[in-house]
Amino acid sequence: MFEHTFVMSSFSVKNIDEAKKFYGDTLGLRTTSGEMGTLMLHPEGGGQIMVYPKDDHRAATYTILNFMVDDIDEAVDELAGKDVEFKHYGEGFFQDEKGIARGKEHNMGPDIAWFEDPSGNVLAVIENDK
Repeated sequence: MFEHTFVMSSFSVKNIDEAKKFYGDTLGLRTTSGEMGTLMLHPEGGGQIMVYPKDDHRAATYTILNFMVDDIDEAVDELAGKDVEFKHYGEGFFQDEKGIARGKEHNMGPDIAWFEDPSGNVLAVIENDK
């Protein structure tokens, strides 16, 4: 039924102007204005994401977007240089001082680092398998 359907994800934020600045300027995604005050994100690798303002926004307690990168250290350093702070989850995540969970070293999945957008939504960068 849906094998040929275009799929678009969406999530809410507290402030659409802050979101546009963060996703466009900080993360470097192409953004456009959508209908009814929404923000559309257009990742270069494909897909489309709708961001909508919600007065009573509550950030999810899980990762809502994962960005696949070729070099996680480079991505984390670039984002940290733009004042993005990375989350540290504590024991069992094998995170280094940068906040990168070194899953490959511990046979526990890919290397990943989590951070939040201005509305508290959790995002991550994940290193592609090399």
